[in-house]
Amino acid sequence: MSKILKVKNVNDYCNWLGYECQHQQVCVIDYKEVSPIRHCLANYSVYGIFFHDEAEIDLTYGCGKYDYKKGTVICVAPGQIGGKEDNGERVTLTGWALLFHPDILQGTALEKTIKNYTFFDYRINEALHMSEEEEHDILVSLMHLMRDELSKRHDEQQNAIIVGYIELMLNFCQRFYNRQFLTRKLENSDILMRFNSLLQDYYEKGIQFTLGLPTVQYCANELCMSSNYFGDLIKKTTGDTASNHIRQYIIQRAKNELISGATASQVAYNLGFDYPQHLSRLFKKCCGCSPTEYVKQKRNDI
Repeated sequence: MSKILKVKNVNDYCNWLGYECQHQQVCVIDYKEVSPIRHCLANYSVYGIFFHDEAEIDLTYGCGKYDYKKGTVICVAPGQIGGKEDNGERVTLTGWALLFHPDILQGTALEKTIKNYTFFDYRINEALHMSEEEEHDILVSLMHLMRDELSKRHDEQQNAIIVGYIELMLNFCQRFYNRQFLTRKLENSDILMRFNSLLQDYYEKGIQFTLGLPTVQYCANELCMSSNYFGDLIKKTTGDTASNHIRQYIIQRAKNELISGATASQVAYNLGFDYPQHLSRLFKKCCGCSPTEYVKQKRNDI
């Protein structure tokens, strides 16, 4: 069984590296000051932002293994496991790490909004890859500013200043992620085609009879993505949510079956609804009429 380092607070990670932490809830680490370091597979109870300038390492994240390359920014949230199991090897790294405990956000606006930074739930193969030196320099400059602040004598404003820097870094990361989606239009279009094919296969294989209606989580898993990343990708590509895309697909299949002569109850069963009234409710919400009314309208149009 893999030995997992439990990072319950920022000091646990600092102790592993032999680094003296200057604050109980925040640490900023320049890896060149602590290298060479041993690998660690960690279970995080803190937030973390990591990026390396040089080195290519295969990391475990969730159930997968990924290459951690130069220019990759990895964001982890409490409850996640990531890293590489300690095998006795020491590796020389240049880069930075920011770790902060959720408690430092208490009573701040960021405490409520941090859930909006969905990239914390992305997998490593979905992470930000900085493509410009300017992006790298921005994050490094923010790391230096936080380190300078942490080195000062603590006063009543220090935590607010640190949280401000953290939020600024997250907003820059969000900008990088948004740009990354926009610059991957061809790849995103391919994902959309695979999404539609997956929904078609779902019904052709009769999966709805055992799992019910297709879900965003199911589709994301089948496409080897986290649900958050998948949802963001579909939203950026189509302007609509993944869940609504699924609903529209289901409604179109329902329309086709109704026009072919199936009853509303038969259609509901064929599509994976628990009860016919659930189909009727969704149909009316999306189309403005019941399945029965829809059939009547179509017959009158003939």
